[in-house]
Amino acid sequence: MGQAQNLKEKILHAPDLPGVYLMRDKRGQVLYVGKANSLKKRLVSYLGRDLSSKTIALMAKVADIEFRLSADESMALLLEAGLIHEFKPRYNISLKDDKSFPFVRISKDKFPSVSIVRGKKYASGRYLGPYTDAKLLKSALKIIRHSFAYRSCGNMPKQSCIYHRINLCQAPCIGRISAKEYAKVIGNIVLILKGKNDLLIRRLTKLMQDKAKTLDFEAAASLRDQVIVLSEMPVTNGIGNRKGQLEDLKSRLGLGVLPVRIEGFDISNLSGDHAVGSMVSFYNANPDKNNYRRFRIKSFKGVDDYRMLSEVIRRRYLRLIREKKVFPDLLVIDGGKGHLLTALRVLNELNIVIPLVSIAKVKENIYGSQNLTALNFPKDSPAMNLIRKVRDEAHRFAVGYHHLLRRKGLIGNMSMTGQKEQIRDQ
Repeated sequence: MGQAQNLKEKILHAPDLPGVYLMRDKRGQVLYVGKANSLKKRLVSYLGRDLSSKTIALMAKVADIEFRLSADESMALLLEAGLIHEFKPRYNISLKDDKSFPFVRISKDKFPSVSIVRGKKYASGRYLGPYTDAKLLKSALKIIRHSFAYRSCGNMPKQSCIYHRINLCQAPCIGRISAKEYAKVIGNIVLILKGKNDLLIRRLTKLMQDKAKTLDFEAAASLRDQVIVLSEMPVTNGIGNRKGQLEDLKSRLGLGVLPVRIEGFDISNLSGDHAVGSMVSFYNANPDKNNYRRFRIKSFKGVDDYRMLSEVIRRRYLRLIREKKVFPDLLVIDGGKGHLLTALRVLNELNIVIPLVSIAKVKENIYGSQNLTALNFPKDSPAMNLIRKVRDEAHRFAVGYHHLLRRKGLIGNMSMTGQKEQIRDQ
């Protein structure tokens, strides 16, 4: 099969979902970045006959096309702009000097305002863009503002306005947020506008874990919600986005079926005391808390993550065998290649075939049970975000249960604030 036929096949099998496509030449250089509400429909148009001379010249050089799924076209707009800024593809229209295209302006105030402007008509401020569609940009900012509230007024008022009352502004005008904390909010917004959700998710996840370790569960829960929103923006198109995550995961792992039911595992211990395991369940890429399970380690005392994981995996799936219940479509293990091999060995001993992936803690390398090698997952891909979401929820649940047992050991049977799930101890 020739290069042209390979490219045609890839286009015909493109996902019918929102996202961004990157066209590369035979050396891997990005020639063009585009967005679409349906990647398949947009790319199929490149196979037509009525193409401009510029498009014909472009397609003659294209050797491969990369897809990056997004929640909807407004989020694809942000990702497209970020990728154009990063790669500066030769076939993308130069927008920098065209005053008709919208920018996002962040003022230079102590508490900066965020607004959309046409061209750089103001003397001061930070500008992000340009963007190709003002309507989509407004939709994207509206989504962002629900999780990262900012001021949009031209001049700072002396009293709070309606945006504060509907939780879309943190009211710096009346001292409800410090300049330092507000600067963090603006920094987070800038990362999203640059299409760097993956970097922001990693930062917020680390902060969430730190808050959980210090028992600040209210702050940890708030950060977890932000991570979830970032992973599946926007909420209004959640069904399509979740489908995109599952389709992307199936494709990248080479699974035979869509991973509708996913179970994720994590181990938590402190010097071997109150060692516990957690199992979270996701259905259609959403947490299914009725099927969460937690495990006290019973077979030994000490610190050995592999032995603990073996015990948890064995107990979980022996129970499913005894109860004749359906197995999940995919397992996600918090850990590296050693953790993956440990879980796989237990499943083999039980004669169970379930695909597994593990996600390493530091560099977030992904390992799969199909070939036991590190997989090439783009850090901002829908599949990667879904794996992170399962991993983070398993970690949160394990740490919460671990702290609960420690509290019980110290002060009796008092339950811990923030531990609301009614989950069976297996």
